Amino acid sequence: MRRLALTGLALAVTAALAAACGGSGRSTAPATAASDPSKVSGEITVLTNRTDLVNDGTMKKYADDFAKVYPGVQVKFEAITDYEGEVKIRMNTENYGDVLLIPNNIAKGDYPKFFAPLGSAAELSQKYKFIQSGTVKDQVYGIVSFASANGFVYNKDLWAKAGVTDWPKTPEEFLAGLKAVKDKTGATPLYTNYKDGWPLTNWTNANGSVTCDTKAEAAMATGDPWAPGKDLNVIDSLLFNAVHQQLTEKDPTTTNWEDSKKFIATGKIGAMWLGSWAIPQMRAAATTAGQSPDSIAFMPFPSQVGGSFCSVLNPDYQYAVNSHSPNKAAARAWLDWFVDKSGFSATNQGVSPVKSDPLPSALKPYSDAGVKLIELETDQRILVDTIDKESEVGIKAPDYRQKLIDVARGAAKGDLNSVLADLSARWKAGRQAAA
Repeated sequence: MRRLALTGLALAVTAALAAACGGSGRSTAPATAASDPSKVSGEITVLTNRTDLVNDGTMKKYADDFAKVYPGVQVKFEAITDYEGEVKIRMNTENYGDVLLIPNNIAKGDYPKFFAPLGSAAELSQKYKFIQSGTVKDQVYGIVSFASANGFVYNKDLWAKAGVTDWPKTPEEFLAGLKAVKDKTGATPLYTNYKDGWPLTNWTNANGSVTCDTKAEAAMATGDPWAPGKDLNVIDSLLFNAVHQQLTEKDPTTTNWEDSKKFIATGKIGAMWLGSWAIPQMRAAATTAGQSPDSIAFMPFPSQVGGSFCSVLNPDYQYAVNSHSPNKAAARAWLDWFVDKSGFSATNQGVSPVKSDPLPSALKPYSDAGVKLIELETDQRILVDTIDKESEVGIKAPDYRQKLIDVARGAAKGDLNSVLADLSARWKAGRQAAA
């Protein structure tokens, strides 16, 4: 469930990966769905970042249900803690499972090097949403597991104790709400999860929510994302100001993701910026702590357009089939069943990629309040990825926001203007290099 950045070890092998392009060779054979489940057989390994679900037996239960439909397929799971770093390294060979989650640091344009085609975009878009996320030249290489709406997971009872019961409509109102939480409850208003790093990458997923603009990502290919009024300017300014005004944890270098679940559940933390997938985890932590899971709620980014909040639906990991898999039919059977039949997306309060599926229950408050759920156009993603690489900003990595936080808390030189100006300048240089 986590979007992690490249670790140092992964960075060290990036150049080798680029040259190797996925091992000694690759198969372009598609992973075709079988019409007769009884004729599909073989053993497959499924790579996952959900170590918790493997350890507690949940994934085995999914495999048992799958076996009722595909009795000839044996499914093994390999849970990986540092999923992004380790899988990226393993993709320098042919041994990266049969079914896997596409690492976020694999450029979209490189999908055909590593993954088997699943079908045409025209065909699969009849059934699934978010197909463009995995499409390269009209061939689909990944199907989204689910999409998360984005917002602040917050302790509703704590905020009510601070006198804040309505969702803030502007960044200024949100900061005022954080201050009220601090002054009236003594809790940490906003938790950054700086040390784990990966939660900071989710702030980029607010891109488009501020201006309610489906073209927000595409605009990054031609413009300055940190220009005044642009989404990333507003997003990063809010985070900077929250830290600068001492409305976040005292020492961000000591944050802990697992502890943060308990802290928000017990009212020691006011809010965290995350995807809707985090809601069931926080509610489970509340139940474990003897608190009401109903205290955990979800609010949109504090910005309105035409009187309405907007929340970008951000596709989570995509499932793909290793192009080198010797059991592509079995791998495709698992992928299709898990997306279509397992109920995994609903369990994680995510928006299912299956068009006929309903919205998850956790998003009912969004629906009731008229929050607009939008999907970004991704036709410029390959170019944006290239610009990002050339600029060395790392919009999908935590580093630049860790630096932003360091400046905001006085641990590094500069101010908000210098941070934004540096990002703008580097992005401009990256655009020029990518031209």
